[in-house]
Amino acid sequence: MCAFEYYSYEDYKHWQGDWELIDGIAYAMAPSPVFNHQVFAYEVAFRFRTAFDKCGCIVLGEEDYKIDEYNVVKPDVVVVCEMFERYITKAPKIIVEVVSPSTAKRDEKIKFEIYEKEKVDYYVLFYPNDKMVKVYKHNGEKFDKLKDSDEYEFEIEDCKGKVNFKAIFERFKGL
Repeated sequence: MCAFEYYSYEDYKHWQGDWELIDGIAYAMAPSPVFNHQVFAYEVAFRFRTAFDKCGCIVLGEEDYKIDEYNVVKPDVVVVCEMFERYITKAPKIIVEVVSPSTAKRDEKIKFEIYEKEKVDYYVLFYPNDKMVKVYKHNGEKFDKLKDSDEYEFEIEDCKGKVNFKAIFERFKGL
C-alpha cells in the first residue's frame, strides 16, 4: 500500500526551494532550469512583454498561481491583466510552459487539465528541443488547439501585438 502525504498552501508557503502543489501533492521542481530552458523562457517573456505592452497586461516569470488551498503552480511565463497583491489568484490571460523531457507529462496532461478547468484564455506549450509550439485557446468550456507548428505568429483579439515563435527559434538555432 502506498500512502501520500497531502499538503495545503499553509504548508507550501514555508517550504524552501521551488515547489508546485497539485491536488495537495508536492512536486519538486528542478533545482535550476537548464540553460536552454531559461534562454527560451526569458525570450518568450520578453517577446510577450514587447508585443502586448499597450494592453496594460503584465508579463511575469515563475510567479505563484494559487488556484486554491491545495493547488499552487509556477508557470514559466504568465500574462496577467488584473493586478494582484502577493500571488496570482485569478486565471491568467496567457500561460506559457517551456516543455522539456522531464516536465512534459506534467505540462501536457496535469497542468493542461488544471488550466483548462480554470479557464485560462490561452495555454502555450513551447518545445525548444523540437522547435515547435502548441497554442490552445479556451472556448468557455474547453481548450481548442489553434496551432501545432514551428511557424506561428501569436496574436490575441483584444490586443494589437503579435509574437512570432519562428523568430525565437531562429534566433537560437544553435541551442
